[in-house]
Amino acid sequence: MEKSHAKDSPPESAQRHNRGHMHLPSYLAPFRPRIFSALAGYTRERFFKDAGSGVTVGIVALPLAMAFAIASGLKPEAGIWTAIIAGALISALGGSAVQIGGPAGAFIVIVYGILERYGLANLLISTACAGVLLFLLGFFKLGTLVRYVPVSIVVGFTNGIAVLIVLSQIRDLLGLVVPKMPADFFSQIKVIGQHLDSFNPFALGLGLACLLGLFVWPRLFDTQNRSAGGFTTRLIRMMQAVEGVQLKRATRMASRMPGPIVALVTLTAFAYLLSLPVETIGTRFGGIPRALPVFALPDFSWETVRLLVAPTITIALLGAVESLLCARVADQISGLPRHDPNQELMAQGVANFVAPFFGGMPATGTIARTVTNVRSGATSPVSGIVHAVTLIAIVLAAAPLAVHVPLAVLAGILLYVAWNMGEWREFARLRHASSHYRLIMLGTFLLTVIFDLTVALQVGLILACVLFVKRMSSLFQVVEVSRDADSAGFQLYGSLFFGAVAKLDPILNVVESAPKGLVVRLDVQSLQSLDTSGLDVLEQLHKAIVLRGGRLVLAGLNAQPRAVMERSGFLEKVESL
Repeated sequence: MEKSHAKDSPPESAQRHNRGHMHLPSYLAPFRPRIFSALAGYTRERFFKDAGSGVTVGIVALPLAMAFAIASGLKPEAGIWTAIIAGALISALGGSAVQIGGPAGAFIVIVYGILERYGLANLLISTACAGVLLFLLGFFKLGTLVRYVPVSIVVGFTNGIAVLIVLSQIRDLLGLVVPKMPADFFSQIKVIGQHLDSFNPFALGLGLACLLGLFVWPRLFDTQNRSAGGFTTRLIRMMQAVEGVQLKRATRMASRMPGPIVALVTLTAFAYLLSLPVETIGTRFGGIPRALPVFALPDFSWETVRLLVAPTITIALLGAVESLLCARVADQISGLPRHDPNQELMAQGVANFVAPFFGGMPATGTIARTVTNVRSGATSPVSGIVHAVTLIAIVLAAAPLAVHVPLAVLAGILLYVAWNMGEWREFARLRHASSHYRLIMLGTFLLTVIFDLTVALQVGLILACVLFVKRMSSLFQVVEVSRDADSAGFQLYGSLFFGAVAKLDPILNVVESAPKGLVVRLDVQSLQSLDTSGLDVLEQLHKAIVLRGGRLVLAGLNAQPRAVMERSGFLEKVESL
């Protein structure tokens, strides 16, 4: 008995492997963060690469996090806490090796609108509920469904969000004295026009200098770029010939400094030393707390959750699309193993559920910081965790200095983000695109700008579905191949589904106009698929033929149509060849 038991038992190694692992049904995704596989064989060399890239991304994330929060109508620390807490959780629990999570420009318009309509407490609740929804999407293996969102919709609402970000920054760029900006497009234009008399030229100068510097800085040291690097390269070489190795080393260090940090530090110092009369973080918000956030529960009730269904779905859908698009970009440029979309959504869900309890805002994968992470040499999620630790260190050490940051400089940074976010070349390519693509993209773009992203996504998806049905129905064809006094033959091509059933009307017309006893032969060898609506119209056709004393013959049935007909019992009523 003992020998038989030992023989039938699984190997000891398999027992050790399976011990402590829960066997989930096949429709549920296992919770397997990428960090565990990424740390297999982890070396000191890889750690130094991850640490260096994490510090770089942490420095880049600081001005962006503050700018995104302020533009969303929140205090700057809301963006910083989100970058720290959500960024660490997404890296530690996510399905991508190098993706960086945190507040994103795509959420600015959504968060501002929810804040204006529902208030801060309800924004936090809807963000936490969106986190639960994101986790469930990943847990039930629905991450791949996000890829079914048409590119035309993604481009349309991305460009629309970029335009709205630009509009939202006009107040701070021009230094206008506006107590509170409305959320909708036309009201913002009206308010800006009414307050143009408070225009501040110093703010505009700082904002434009920041924007110009962000465009010039990366090209200043790009020796491969002829348009920007020619004169600069010659100048650097001349100076190196005079100063020697030290200047060369300083130039290399300067080229690695992130443009947003250079702009933030230099222009803040410039404005402070010259005492320029511009609005700063200190004058509007009173500064940034020099302490870690405190856990706090917002007022929660089931009635409140029911009212927040629309904003919750919007945050979850936008977060899912943005994070998985960012993960795909990271896969393409990093050369590391492909991300797990379901695990990524579960990590995004945990991050968005936790961050609001510390005053955070919605978070997702961020393309700009992820690309910076990859190009800085990141090899594992450790770099994302280091990025969060770097932000904590900066906040604890340099929070008092943030009070001097001009809001016009942050506006310039956001204008640069909006420019890079938009797929502006797609407008020029529209003349070469199909009418369906043009309609969906322009419709989504205009609805995003004029109404809001929720309406744009809903209408865009409905348009995409309607146009898809129209296109698929056009591919279905009915061809008459023979007809005489006693029989008629037709050939069916494509998919017979609810959008194409009307194309069987000519066959019914032939049956009703022909003498009784007509034999109708349908060659369905080229019929690829059949749905219940298509089956129903075939049953109606069969009844009409039988009532007139005829017969329906099907020839060349494929597997899928045959299975549908067998399950319904229709195949037993007709003749098949």
